[in-house]
Amino acid sequence: MDDVSALDEPLKKILGGTTAKVMAEHLGLHTVGDLLHHYPRRYAERGELTRLSDLPLDEHVTVVARVADARVLRFNNGRGQRLEVTLTDGSGRLQLVFFGKGIHKPHKDLVPGRRAMFAGKVSVFNRKLQLAHPEYELLDKDASDDTDAVDAFAGRLMPIYPACQQMASWKIAKAVDAVLPSAQEALDPLPPSLREGRDLLPLPEALTRVHRPRNKAEVAAARARLKWDEAFVLQVALARRRLADTQLAAVPRPLVKGGLLDAFDAKLPFTLTEGQRKVSQEIFDDLATDHPMHRLLQGEVGSGKTMVALRAMLGVVDAGGQAAMLAPTEVLAQQHHRSITEMMGELAEGGMLGGSEHGTKVVLLTGSMGAAARRQALLDLVTGEAGIVIGTHALIEDKVRFHDLGLVVVDEQHRFGVEQRDALRGKAEQPPHLLVMTATPIPRTVAMTVFGDLETSVLDQLPAGRSPIASHVVPAQEKPRFLERAWERVREEVAAGHQAYVVCPRIGDEDEAPAGSRKKSGGAASAPEEVGAGQDGDEGAEGGGEKRPPLAVLEVAQRLADGPLAGLKVAVLHGRMHPDDKDEVMRRFAAGELQVLVATTVIEVGVNVPNATAMVIMDADRFGVSQLHQLRGRVGRGSAAGLCLLVTDMPEGSPARARLAAVAGTLDGFELSRIDLEQRREGDVLGQAQSGVRSSLRMLAVIEDEEIIAAAREEAVAVVTADPELERFPELRTALQALLDEEREQYLDKG
Repeated sequence: MDDVSALDEPLKKILGGTTAKVMAEHLGLHTVGDLLHHYPRRYAERGELTRLSDLPLDEHVTVVARVADARVLRFNNGRGQRLEVTLTDGSGRLQLVFFGKGIHKPHKDLVPGRRAMFAGKVSVFNRKLQLAHPEYELLDKDASDDTDAVDAFAGRLMPIYPACQQMASWKIAKAVDAVLPSAQEALDPLPPSLREGRDLLPLPEALTRVHRPRNKAEVAAARARLKWDEAFVLQVALARRRLADTQLAAVPRPLVKGGLLDAFDAKLPFTLTEGQRKVSQEIFDDLATDHPMHRLLQGEVGSGKTMVALRAMLGVVDAGGQAAMLAPTEVLAQQHHRSITEMMGELAEGGMLGGSEHGTKVVLLTGSMGAAARRQALLDLVTGEAGIVIGTHALIEDKVRFHDLGLVVVDEQHRFGVEQRDALRGKAEQPPHLLVMTATPIPRTVAMTVFGDLETSVLDQLPAGRSPIASHVVPAQEKPRFLERAWERVREEVAAGHQAYVVCPRIGDEDEAPAGSRKKSGGAASAPEEVGAGQDGDEGAEGGGEKRPPLAVLEVAQRLADGPLAGLKVAVLHGRMHPDDKDEVMRRFAAGELQVLVATTVIEVGVNVPNATAMVIMDADRFGVSQLHQLRGRVGRGSAAGLCLLVTDMPEGSPARARLAAVAGTLDGFELSRIDLEQRREGDVLGQAQSGVRSSLRMLAVIEDEEIIAAAREEAVAVVTADPELERFPELRTALQALLDEEREQYLDKG
């Protein structure tokens, strides 16, 4: 297989150790193939200058501009000198500054009128934008020894690569030049008939053109081709997974009249919404067939997904099977267990005194249960005494045996890999039916990409009795009075007999440094609970520490209890507490004994306390849009209106503020998930989660490439139906193998 090896060649061999090391460490590129797939982010034309007026602060940028003037200034009584160069491009000006011995070469090179590419980090000095000690590459014809570099750029589009501080865009371009000949040996995964039918370039040509296009048409043709690769290989993987699933036999679980489900429906104090009825029907139709259901149930926070899932579980118990519900955390598993037993009442006490004749037993199984309770739960499962089990990953362990597992419900899918689903499915004689629930609304294209092996049902009406939630952004820096008012609002809600949450991005016991050595800022975000608390890099280091660490639960709780919320019953909840303590806090909050809960995102999903009406989210800009939406769904669950306050220090007009305004402006999760996708880099679109999908999408933009994804899905289904083992397509098999290996590695990384 020599033909694979050219692209698998380590970069070290071609570029030398130093360059290869920087590429591996900072850009994640290890082989020739990796570098060939590191596509330019955009292209600058010789005549087209980057608009200096649009430069973002604190980001590493590459600009093409002309020198307007250059002067050497002395300071420190003439002992030090610095070179200041002003660049212009017609739209704005940018100052460059070089110090000390480093000024001689730029002073000689950067004369007024000279054009060059510059790269560096944009900062503000004396209210002006500046780049300190940028790297640069001259672009003028008369540059003495650099004529070949300039020729290469002449008349061409200049590729601007995703770069990093350690390696400027043009250095990456030079490295690409060195490996570009290998593109000729790239294996083309697209079947020739598809390529010709869709008029797509051959792969070697697409790779050459995307890196070294002669004009914009070449860029467009290359990008279209490379997007197809990603979409098609991924859809083939999903189509094969779906095909394999339909080959499996499952035990049909048709509805039985006069059983548990009918008894449950009869005692419901409200009627199901139209949406709940429709989705239930889709599920019951699937359950009655003889191959396994694979369905994704999407529903807004509070749209009654649990009710739909519970009815499906009861239907399966009626048909003689057992149902398992898998939750991502212990807090959630307990929460589900509590709400399901409450909803079922005496129907959950099958075989017990006072239980109903139709009843079944509902058991909980988590990692931290005592040995005796655990033994009893395992026994109930194996004998079939328990029709319904709710648990965490503990359900997947080898020791757990079922009497006859008929349905698996997975809550909040994005925390479970496909392999974990498979492990649980392996516990039945024949594969059980599968229902995946998610409250994070997923645009159709993402559903096609990530959950492409599942059919989708959507619950889009809120059940009766849910109250509207008012959301507001609180700009704490600009208007401290607004923050004071936020705490007054919390006191008002508590005075009215309600309860409140305060959410923080961090726990606060991370840096257990010896007393006295704790720095005021930086380094505090070492172990974020579930928020990218450290996501801002180390800007504080050179920026004089203006970026403070994210607010922490333990500090905020203390400050509130001593200050604005003094006298109220305030408690904390976070992931590193002992499970028993967490339970105790949740129980007391649910019972109304605590008034304010200061927590991390452990409360993000599934926590259900109808009496909680207010939520204050501190440092809200440190959370993602979907996460804020999820958190907000914890209030307004009862009859009183909900209030959600998003506190931020980010300035008016910043992207972070725009994001928060979007969340405050709509309660529609589908709308927000679109905003979220458009604002985040495509790479993180697919969430914390699923499987290796994220890392393999380099060019495909999930939202705007909806047509390509849909077309690729069609083509993939046709290929897989005709040739499930892909015997006629060895190159496609190789590409698929690479994608699946990557998925598997990701899964192993998740442990």
